[in-house]
Order: sequence, then structure tokens, then C-alpha cells
Amino acid sequence: MPDRSAVKGVLRTQHIETPSWAFGNSGTRFKVFAQEGIPRDAFEKIDDAATVHRFTGVAPSVAVHIPWDAVSDYAELAQHAKNAGVTIGAVNPNVFQDDDYRLGSLCNPDPAVRRKAVGHFLECIDIMDVTGSRDLSVWLADGLNYPGQDSISARQERLEESLRVVYDRLGEQQRMLLEYKFFEPAFYATDVPDWGTSYAHCLELGPKAQVLVDTGHHAPGTNIEFIVALLRRKGRLGGFHFNSRFYADDDLMVGAADPYQLFRIMSEIVFGGGLDPNSGVAFMLDQCHNIEPKIPALIRSVMNVQEATAKALLVDTDALRTAQQAGDVLDANAVLVDAFATDVRPLLAELREDMGLDPDPIAAYHRSGHAAKIRAERVGGAAAGWGA
Repeated sequence: MPDRSAVKGVLRTQHIETPSWAFGNSGTRFKVFAQEGIPRDAFEKIDDAATVHRFTGVAPSVAVHIPWDAVSDYAELAQHAKNAGVTIGAVNPNVFQDDDYRLGSLCNPDPAVRRKAVGHFLECIDIMDVTGSRDLSVWLADGLNYPGQDSISARQERLEESLRVVYDRLGEQQRMLLEYKFFEPAFYATDVPDWGTSYAHCLELGPKAQVLVDTGHHAPGTNIEFIVALLRRKGRLGGFHFNSRFYADDDLMVGAADPYQLFRIMSEIVFGGGLDPNSGVAFMLDQCHNIEPKIPALIRSVMNVQEATAKALLVDTDALRTAQQAGDVLDANAVLVDAFATDVRPLLAELREDMGLDPDPIAAYHRSGHAAKIRAERVGGAAAGWGA
């Protein structure tokens, strides 16, 4: 059984990035339920991310979304983050809300639209240069609704050409993380529908292009931990967008639908050395909380990732290997089940106390009165970005 102090040592170094868009009003295609105390600009989103970090101790960076978080001075934004105790993480371009992108962005048949989209990506890399961000997080809504609408092959060629321009602009320490989604908003064909398509483009581009796995972007029944294990083994696992879903949408707290799946994913991360700070695997949340309070939902999500990670670290790998080598199917499975069944909350509470934090972040947040404070101070909170 792994040493308890060693497990806490690894957990202490885990970093889980929060998304700026999770703190603004958001909704479904049908309704946005506005909340009180919502940030009015990018600076207040940074403040909320810093609040999550203050209570959890392991969320020291915040991803931004451009133009949702556009400001006149990105150096000022980065300094504001530093003063608040966090840093700017991944920069996420938006090439899905402009009317010009009705038929796609990087895959659009119109070269002028493609140039516009590429230009936006290059602008985001400029922002990365100023803020010190390492990761350009790429998700495309490009796709087709009808057979014959466009050439599938030609769209892949356009995608390859556009990504090449963006890739060649990356700095020495910067990366492109290419996300995928098997459907939505396209109904017939999505231009980057799965990890294999993302992986193929990343291989073509070079070592600074890696796959971003969103845990909610798969068909039901997909073995996500297999994808994680293979990409990690090939050195192309750039990171995660953690969230959860039941049917289609992916904006629930991570681990909400299937905590055992999250544990299995984290187990493959542990087995493959993905928790090593030098591994380059980024752990990021990607959620927009529509009916639940924003900050507590993010705190809970960070805690859920921590719990899954702690359980994965408690897997008795010696016993697991012994059972696997012996072909003992039941014992091998039991090793994983035993670790998953372990109540790691006392361990995590102890870790937080060691870090000078309250052992119960949610209770501490509610006692802090922070929610009432921002409700009183902020009026006219902004939408997350999609016209909500």
C-alpha cells in the first residue's frame, strides 16, 4: 500500500486550472438564469478564480477566453492575477460566435474567413506572450449539417494549412492543445470529432501540438481511460478539460455523472507518470454552472478531482502487477475497486490543514461571507460570453 505521506506530497503539487467563463452567467440554448454577484469584467473573474485557489490551495491559474475576457492591457491583467495570487493559464480563442463563422472558421470554404480566424489565433498567441501563458487551447465548432454541404477531405486540408500557420507562430515554450468533440453544433460531420483526428493533426504539426481530452466530449460508453493511456504513452497527452455529462451537454461538475470513470482516468494518469510536474499534462476545468452558485461549484469540482487523484494514488500497484502477471482477473479488478472504495476525505482534510487551509473548503467559503460581499458590491454581472 502506498505511503500516506508520499501520497500527500504528490497531492500537494497537483495544480487544477479554473476557467474564467465558469464565473459568468451562462445557460443552455433555452434560458440563462442570472445570478447575483457575477463578475462584471475579466478582472473580477480573476478575483473569483483567486478565491477558489484561496480555499483549495491547488488552483493557482485561470484560463481566459478571448474575446470574452478582452481587455485593453493584458500586462495589467496578468499583474492583477499575480497580485491576487494566481496566474493566467491557457488562452482560448473564440472562432464560433462571429456571423462569418456560420460555415466554419479554419475549415471555412472562404479563404477570407479562414484568414480572419487564423488572425484571431495569432492575436491570442500575442496575448500569451504578454501574460506568460504556455497553452493555446483550441476548440473548433467547425462541421457540416448535411451530406454534400462541403468536401470532407477539402475541409481537412484547410484545417491542416490553417493550423500550420498558427503552430509556426508559437514560441519556444508554448504549446497548442487541440480539443475534439464528436458532435455539436454540427449534426452530420464534425471536423475534429475524436482523439484520433486530433492526434493525427498533432503528429503532422510537431511536438508542440498535443491532444486535449475533454471528459464530456465522447460518445456514451467510450473508454476514456484507454485514450488517456495511449496518448500518454505516445507523449501527446497535453491535458484535460474536466467536466461531466449525462446525455449530451458537458457543463456539470467533474465526477458528477460517473465518479468511478474519473477515478479510472486518474489511475491511468498515475500509472503513466502524468502527475509528475515535468510531464506537461495540464489539469483544467471546463464548466459553466447554470443553476448552482459559481464559486462553490468550482471549489467542489477541484475537490472532486483531488479525491479521484488521491484514490488513484492509493492503488496498490505491486499487488496489481502481481495479479496481472498471474492472470488473476478478479484480484486485479479488486485492487482498483478497493482503492476507489477508500474514503480519502480524512486524508485530504489532513493535507489541507498541513497547507494552512481549512479542512472543509466548502464550509469555510460559506462561513467567510464572501458570497454576500460580492452580491452587495457587484451589480450588473456579465454573461459568460455567448450573448446570454
